[in-house]
Amino acid sequence: MTAILGLAACEFRIALRNRWVAIAVAMMAVFALVLSAAGSAPTGEVGADRLSVTVASLTSLAVYLVPLLALLMAFDAVAGEIERGTLPLLLTYPASRGRILAGKAIAHLATLALALAVGYGSAAAAAFAVDPAAANGLPALLRLFWSSLLLGASFLGLGYALSAVARRPGAAAGLAIGVWLVMIVLYDLGLLAAIVADGGGPFTTGVFPWLLLANPADAFRLFNLAASEATTAAAGIGGAANAIPAMQALASVALWPFLAFGLALFALRKVTP
Repeated sequence: MTAILGLAACEFRIALRNRWVAIAVAMMAVFALVLSAAGSAPTGEVGADRLSVTVASLTSLAVYLVPLLALLMAFDAVAGEIERGTLPLLLTYPASRGRILAGKAIAHLATLALALAVGYGSAAAAAFAVDPAAANGLPALLRLFWSSLLLGASFLGLGYALSAVARRPGAAAGLAIGVWLVMIVLYDLGLLAAIVADGGGPFTTGVFPWLLLANPADAFRLFNLAASEATTAAAGIGGAANAIPAMQALASVALWPFLAFGLALFALRKVTP
């Protein structure tokens, strides 16, 4: 454990030096405050407090921004060590590859947690400033925070796996952006096209819910919207959030980090210094 924490502290200092901490915090704070201001309009219509409506908007933000931040932090984790020639030195430390990966993950998760705390905290402060009933939305905000960390952990693991497979930062960056586009943007577009082509047939009723649960980003959104009092304020996936049990979505969100880090560890063990 001492070796893991030592590596984590080193990685966090590197993130500070490379401005990743500042970039992540600034991005989350700016986007959260913008959504907090823009997402207040439906409050009176849905009968929910300001913070609950803000959480519904922040869920949509997190689906896009958290995976992107995680992948951008992770793509250089192994490929960068190989390019700089520091991987052989790192592997001489009295720590297994799994512990090295765990140290990097702790540092990156700490960076992500700090960014989420500042971003979501800023949105909550803005909601409390104008709505005394905003305290009713605090459970939803806390749920969004820890589920966002699970979503980020999933994409950190995928980023480490891509970094180990690519072995060059440029190639790893390209793969990371490609994975983000496929899993966050193109995946849902493909599902939408399939639903339109199916016309309410067996794909829509039987296969579509499982495909939503198979994607960690969609499962994350389903879980948070299913338990939200302001689901109707979020367009598009609100109906699916009501149709799929929240516990199934939570199971997907919780299992994906283990799967992703398993893939990352398998890929890292294939890397030779």
